[in-house]
Amino acid sequence: MRCLIFVCLLLGCAPGFALDRNQVEGYLLPNGLQVLLKPGYERDHVSIRLVVGIGFDDFSCEQKELPHLLEHLLFSGIDDDGEGGLEKRMQALGGEWNAYTSSADTTFVIEAPARNQRKVLDLLLAIIQQTRIDDDALALSKRIVEREDGGHYTHLQRWLDRQDLGQRSGDQLAVELGLKCAERSDVEDMTVEQVEEVRKRWYASNNMTLIVVGGLDRVLPAYLERSYGELEPVEPVERRTLAGVTRQAEAERTLIHGLLGNSARLSWLFLEPVLDSEHDETLELLQRYLDWALYDELRLRHGLSYGPWSQRETFGDSGLLSLNADLERDQVAQAVAVVRAMLERLREDGLDPQTFERVKAAAIAREAWTTQGNSALADYYWGALNGYADGRFVDPAQRMRGVSLDEANQAMRLLFKDAGWVRVEKPLLGYDELFWVGVLGVLLVVIGGGIWYRRRSVS
Repeated sequence: MRCLIFVCLLLGCAPGFALDRNQVEGYLLPNGLQVLLKPGYERDHVSIRLVVGIGFDDFSCEQKELPHLLEHLLFSGIDDDGEGGLEKRMQALGGEWNAYTSSADTTFVIEAPARNQRKVLDLLLAIIQQTRIDDDALALSKRIVEREDGGHYTHLQRWLDRQDLGQRSGDQLAVELGLKCAERSDVEDMTVEQVEEVRKRWYASNNMTLIVVGGLDRVLPAYLERSYGELEPVEPVERRTLAGVTRQAEAERTLIHGLLGNSARLSWLFLEPVLDSEHDETLELLQRYLDWALYDELRLRHGLSYGPWSQRETFGDSGLLSLNADLERDQVAQAVAVVRAMLERLREDGLDPQTFERVKAAAIAREAWTTQGNSALADYYWGALNGYADGRFVDPAQRMRGVSLDEANQAMRLLFKDAGWVRVEKPLLGYDELFWVGVLGVLLVVIGGGIWYRRRSVS
């Protein structure tokens, strides 16, 4: 109760405080639901995120789409007015909502006028508690999930997935290494009973975090304890062990994307090392350094790619960092040679001190403006939940300042200690190749016609 009174007092005088992004009032309701409340400068608006601790990684390959399917079902309606009636209610409140399922969680995202925040939260609570799931709603949601995943999963698409064809480099390598399922989860055989079981086991108060940022109602804490406090907790479910690297992958592969074109994409991928301290911040600074190094080599010095980039992705229990460039298909070999030489210099000479300090300073400065507005701030808290404790989020700028050049060099050499995997995505044929295939076809027709005419003349 004291905590509740303190939060109410804080909300009452919040406009007088300067906004400290990392300081957030957080507490647990008696049923275990975590609440994070942050007054924002946009007083007429609130951003709401309800994060449920259930994602694709909590299920086997055959059932991976279950949390995604349930996410869509929860928007199917709470009464006879169905999905349309639900959307009309949100529109009448001036709000917009959506939901997203990722590897780690399912999150409901709402933007709404501050004056209606409790009514919007009532509607969100209603879909969690009152949505009626039946066979018709399940069939509709299955079609929606299939469309989002690329359409009906045909036998041909299943065969192509088994051959590692048609996927982007990171996904293809993850499948090859055993970090990702080779085939899509087929929703066709999923039942109402399965979905209801997921809802019962995972959509519980002690598996949720509610984030509200913006013009907070002064009685919001009391409202949340009275309404969201009614959600039932469950015995915590043991989360599934994440997939690890279990197979070897080919060092170099060409992946066919499309039938015709002169473009190509080079991706050079590496497994991220596990660092003892400042893991994310060190690898983020290293990624930003590599962004500059690729830009300098492939665009400024050699003119091979307009906008090369690096990318970090997570599959199972492992991270992949890739060096990427969009190229002309006849320049792939040259680009591979340029990137290989760049990597050899980095391994031998290390990071350039001046460039590293410049990139580091820019990354730290970016933290001051990267979360402007209530929506961006709520999304930031959503992504940084693991870094919240004792009323504060970890300050990434401060942790970046603690990353030294020696630590970055050590991380870089661990990252590049192996050769990595080279993947080239390109269409089956370029325009020049198509031309010569056409010429060859014409020649074969002419020669075949000549032979046929000669034999006919002789006979």
